[in-house]
Amino acid sequence: MDDRVQVTITDGVADVRLVRADKMNALDAAMFDALVATATRLAAEKGLRAVVLSGEGRAFCAGLDMGRFAAMKEKGGNGIAGAEARDLTVRTHGIANFPQMAVWGWRQIPVPVIAAVHGVAFGGGFQLALGADMRFLSADARMSIMEIKWGLVPDMAGTPILASLVRDDILRELTYTGRIFSAQEALGYGLATRICDDPRTAAFEVAREIAAKSPEAIRAAKRLLNKLSVDAAPALLAESVEQQKLIGSRNQQEAVRANIDKRAPQFVDP
Repeated sequence: MDDRVQVTITDGVADVRLVRADKMNALDAAMFDALVATATRLAAEKGLRAVVLSGEGRAFCAGLDMGRFAAMKEKGGNGIAGAEARDLTVRTHGIANFPQMAVWGWRQIPVPVIAAVHGVAFGGGFQLALGADMRFLSADARMSIMEIKWGLVPDMAGTPILASLVRDDILRELTYTGRIFSAQEALGYGLATRICDDPRTAAFEVAREIAAKSPEAIRAAKRLLNKLSVDAAPALLAESVEQQKLIGSRNQQEAVRANIDKRAPQFVDP
């Protein structure tokens, strides 16, 4: 796990870093495993007060690993090891499936999580940032709900979180187009908490401030605020049902092939 995610805890504040810097912290099977394992571990960590989640190198997280998309080009599958045989509608972690837990798990950690985002947060990487309670962005950060580029829909717990953050028409436009948007736009949309010169430093300042507060009150506040969100269970299942139908379909594979081949896709009407 240490070659994907590294954790250091100091005075109750967990420093969680994605360390696959050579691949812009892209989500391969090992990264999914590490994210789920880390979130599960921290959910049970005694004395934990706050978490800062960041990425090493040039980016927070570039999304699903390109090697998995290359595999899709030939045989379908959603880019996660063993996914070709996995039924995404099966709930493996409470109300979530395994890929969703890589994001939803951070919502289940009983203390606040702050994502420090720089570079890019695309597709699954953007959804990972959504799993945090707050998102601090560098001024040059870029984001995208990029799944449509690959003939897919967001299916890592992003939709129920987005529904509580973004105006409906903005969410639809970003989902339908997959366009890349700036940190300033993210702030205006409600997807960024603040823009910082140094998001990681700012995140630790707030994390230490939170760590100095009553731990019972902070945990109670997170439980209370989690209950204000949309009903997550049917939303998470709906993500999986829709994605299950798309994965490996003719048009989804054509989207992947076209992107990899750098040509315009030739879709057929359903």
